[in-house]
Amino acid sequence: MSDHILETEQLSKYFGALAAADDVSITFAPGRIHAIIGPNGAGKTTLINLLSGELQPTSGRIRYKGRDITGASPDKISRMGIGRSFQRTNVFSAFTCRQNCWLAAQSRLRTSMLFLRPARRFDDVGRRADRALDLCGLTDRAETVAGVLSHGEQRQLEIGMILATEPELLLLDEPLAGMGREEADQVVALLGELAADHTLVLIEHDMDAVFRVAQRLTVMVNGRVLETGTPDEVRRNPEVQAAYLGAEADVS
Repeated sequence: MSDHILETEQLSKYFGALAAADDVSITFAPGRIHAIIGPNGAGKTTLINLLSGELQPTSGRIRYKGRDITGASPDKISRMGIGRSFQRTNVFSAFTCRQNCWLAAQSRLRTSMLFLRPARRFDDVGRRADRALDLCGLTDRAETVAGVLSHGEQRQLEIGMILATEPELLLLDEPLAGMGREEADQVVALLGELAADHTLVLIEHDMDAVFRVAQRLTVMVNGRVLETGTPDEVRRNPEVQAAYLGAEADVS
């Protein structure tokens, strides 16, 4: 059995002559927070879109728990146990937090013929929704309409909606975007707690947060992997500093 929960092998995505992802080979260990960092246009979001099935690769392979999932649809990948967030908050603003999580949990039912399902299935959906609210730290906001939440709370809710589908692996695209320091600290703490039972693949521009929470980093530049290693290894790499991080004092 592989020691990796997720891996890419020479994964590439071309848009015409532009290589948005170019021969990307990365392994992701279970139970870790693995951050993908790099300048704008490095190919980070393209990589997440390939892993989640939003984009189809031009070449290369993706394996999840040893199974080739290259080319699988986003819905199929979600049902396998991979959840994904987006750069922009994606919640139902008119619904309560619990209703948002309930809808996410309900999406895992395998039929739209809900009136034929026994009541215990709805009990299970409710259980998943309540557990997700607890995991994302919004139990006390369960009946609050999502539209009145702060930006940070809405990002927490989006993570809760992913958790309601009971994934093993979370793909998180800039979960701290647009947050102040206090909100960012709360979400960083949440990510650390989730790593106890989940694998997290994280794209984030907040380098302070990345170096605090991630156990492993991959640096991408111009669609290619420049370096993969521990935060200390990446911090000390002169090529990484020149290409992205700048002076070491800026990321300490």
